[in-house]
Amino acid sequence: MRQIVLDTETTGLSAEDGHRIVEIGCVEIVDRRLSGRSLHLYLNPQRDIDEGALAVHGLTRERLECEPCFADVVDRFLEFVRDAEVLIHNAPFDLAFLDAELNRLRLGPFLGFGSNVIDTLAMARELHPGRRNSLDALCERYGVSNAHRKLHGALLDAELLADVYLAMTRGQDSLEMAIGPAVDAGGATGECGQWPPAGLVVLRADDAELLAHRALLAAIAAQTRRPALWSVLDSVVPIAAPEASTNSTTLRAG
Repeated sequence: MRQIVLDTETTGLSAEDGHRIVEIGCVEIVDRRLSGRSLHLYLNPQRDIDEGALAVHGLTRERLECEPCFADVVDRFLEFVRDAEVLIHNAPFDLAFLDAELNRLRLGPFLGFGSNVIDTLAMARELHPGRRNSLDALCERYGVSNAHRKLHGALLDAELLADVYLAMTRGQDSLEMAIGPAVDAGGATGECGQWPPAGLVVLRADDAELLAHRALLAAIAAQTRRPALWSVLDSVVPIAAPEASTNSTTLRAG
């Protein structure tokens, strides 16, 4: 699966008021791995930049006057995002500007070029209702370093968002292992799905660890006055706890 993380910087807050894109940053993810491919474009907006926007990204009109216009790079940009799933933080904002630029060239809406768009801000709000879900807040929440982010930059923000998205969708509640082709000691590749995979180190619990594990299950059973779920699933006989109720259920192996 091919995904493009996209961010823009603009001359102001409203595309309807004629504000333009001054920077585009794109980062490619393929099968949940950063591919190393990116696209970074500075654009000449052919208009003044609001002071508020300048304070955010630091790009002046003078700095951008020698850069290409959107029309000069549109083919390159659309080819990079074509048929990909596009990830944008606060997608309606960026889409409004992209659509305005494309409409000036009579090319139609942006959604006609990618497979679909995912708003990572909406996704974060579902995962963390009532909490701050700005890019900075998500970087802090998911341990993504943004210490080098002094000003907003389209490519930098796309790179940070890519890391945040991968962390946010990692599925840490799953214990499933991806099993690839098995490789034997001689380097030969076996059938995909072999278990255990060649080279997997299996460390079995020793007697002391098994005893400690059973003692823990017994403590859980004593506190909850019912067998620990692990005992039920694995038919383990909990060690009787000193204060366990005489009415508690005892499971026996076999």
